[in-house]
Amino acid sequence: MAFGASGCGGTASATSAKASDSPVATGGSSSASASPSASPSPTHPAGPPVQLDSIYPLSGETVGVAQPISIVFTHSVAGSARKAVEQALKVTTSVPMTGAWHWFGDRRVDWRPQNYWASGTKVSVDADLNNVTDGNGRWGTHDYHHSFTIGADIESKVSVPGHWMKVYKNGSLIKTMSIDAGSPTFPSWNGTMAVMDKQAEVRMTSCSVGISCDKSSPNYYDITLPWDVHLTQSGTYVHYSTGDPYPGHSYGSHGCVHLSLDDSKWFYNLTQPGDPVTITGSSRATVSGDNGYAAFTLSWSDWLSGSAAGALPTNVG
Repeated sequence: MAFGASGCGGTASATSAKASDSPVATGGSSSASASPSASPSPTHPAGPPVQLDSIYPLSGETVGVAQPISIVFTHSVAGSARKAVEQALKVTTSVPMTGAWHWFGDRRVDWRPQNYWASGTKVSVDADLNNVTDGNGRWGTHDYHHSFTIGADIESKVSVPGHWMKVYKNGSLIKTMSIDAGSPTFPSWNGTMAVMDKQAEVRMTSCSVGISCDKSSPNYYDITLPWDVHLTQSGTYVHYSTGDPYPGHSYGSHGCVHLSLDDSKWFYNLTQPGDPVTITGSSRATVSGDNGYAAFTLSWSDWLSGSAAGALPTNVG
């Protein structure tokens, strides 16, 4: 299912994840609510438990090479407790690699490797939170486990001034398509965004992304469009638009990337959650790392600046 705003970005921006809008699901088929293991007897002071609102990717899912592990807690984690919490969030991979956690606010923490995942990597995350405190009077009473697989290496690059989108599979260019991106008034985000989810149809509204709720405004719209690949929580998509059916020569959107009908269907059928889409040449700022799953838009040094425990090698298994 799609979540957050829909309708090409507008002026909306991402905030720290909340239970009602945290990015947790793809395709509408399942929930990412974390599933606990058995609960042993506590050995800490009595108090409310540390619990997870969500872990993503879902167990058993296959995702693209830019997908971070994203964990959202139900309550805030104090700065003093974050190193111990990160050390309790153990990542195991089928091949050795180094990665780190990064805090977005006090409830969401994401993990990514230094570079994109290698296709075919098996990954598991064990949140061994039993007897771990959040620094705010809560203690973990059980552990959580998720496992997933990294799928094909599909990477897309979008040039706003060039009006093109190039798609690569396993490093080889497989298709170049004409695009229109955001207008000077409503530009597209720059940066690398991992695909959040996709839907065959999405209702796009200017009101949902803070552009206009006034039906008399020339920027008002309320329209359902096909072949929608979701990039940001603030409402950016790659899709087809009936108002811009033959892209490749103008700035025709309110922040989304427009493809032709045939190209949008082709891309929709190819892409998977976690595939990176990198947009360059826009007049807009670089997308925030927590606006959806834009972990790889941050440099490695910037990523480490948001970690309490720093870079750590994965367990191998």
